[in-house]
Amino acid sequence: MTTNIGRRAVVAGLAFAAMGSQGARAQAFPAGRVTLVVPFPPGASTDVTMRVMADKLSQMWNQPVMVENKGGANGIIAAEAVMRAKPDGYTLFATSSMTHAGNPSLYDKLPYDAIKDFEPITRMSFVPMVVLVHKGLKVKTLAELTAKLKAEPGKHNYGSGSVSSRVAAELYKMLTGVDAVYVGYRNNQLAAPDLNAGTISFMVLDVPSGKMILNSGWADPLAVTQTEPLGQLPGVPSAPQAGLPGLLFTTWSAFYAPKGTPRDIILKLNRDIIAAGTSPETAAKLEGMGSAPSFTTPEGLAAFTASEIEAWRKVIRAANIKIE
Repeated sequence: MTTNIGRRAVVAGLAFAAMGSQGARAQAFPAGRVTLVVPFPPGASTDVTMRVMADKLSQMWNQPVMVENKGGANGIIAAEAVMRAKPDGYTLFATSSMTHAGNPSLYDKLPYDAIKDFEPITRMSFVPMVVLVHKGLKVKTLAELTAKLKAEPGKHNYGSGSVSSRVAAELYKMLTGVDAVYVGYRNNQLAAPDLNAGTISFMVLDVPSGKMILNSGWADPLAVTQTEPLGQLPGVPSAPQAGLPGLLFTTWSAFYAPKGTPRDIILKLNRDIIAAGTSPETAAKLEGMGSAPSFTTPEGLAAFTASEIEAWRKVIRAANIKIE
């Protein structure tokens, strides 16, 4: 016969053994290849920054860390793939605000729930946007672009190949009252030749993608969508400096795991990803791309995700943006 004291001792022993087992599991993780699923094609800003992180994590873990690109459908394809993956920490969602802030407001029905179907690990960075204009428009300031669009309502197009790009452009339209026609692309890179040719007059897109277009000499930058100028784009004013203080909009990137991934693995991933991203060489690379490192606890990312869904929903509903 087991006494109450005896039963408590047995329970405590089992709990201690379980804790020890979990600790050993996290200590040994990862013991093989880790895949970062990115919901964008190669060359997109999230892809480029996540490859920097993958290289550093591979060095830290002495295990291969691979980036798998699953672009299309505004990230839904990639989100579904991660949602259905084995919850063991070896398949992670290296994603952006598109899948976890924009889509929940753009779609009446999604095959995934941004909150319920994923385990948050950590936010990685904030990325401001930059307003780019076709050189042939011959405008040098944001105020000049606004004046031209107002003088020629409905005659100019803006291009967008991502949710964040479109929402940022619609925010600009709302703040200024200009009339410009939306032209959609599968990704922002595909819009670049049309910006060069003048088929579209302007774009608002993330700084890493914007820098690639600027390096090709296809467009002029008018403003960055944050309160201060950006060192990576010298001479380009912030939105307040450009006369539009309300045009503050940043996209962001983060890591999530499939729902049910063990807590000890989530905490190990959180610690290691933060260590990788805050290492001097990695942080310098990210900042050089226009990405500002900004990490959180898993709980911090969960709260941030919920707040961002609401913030994006307000803009999307006010601008009446719909997925065709």
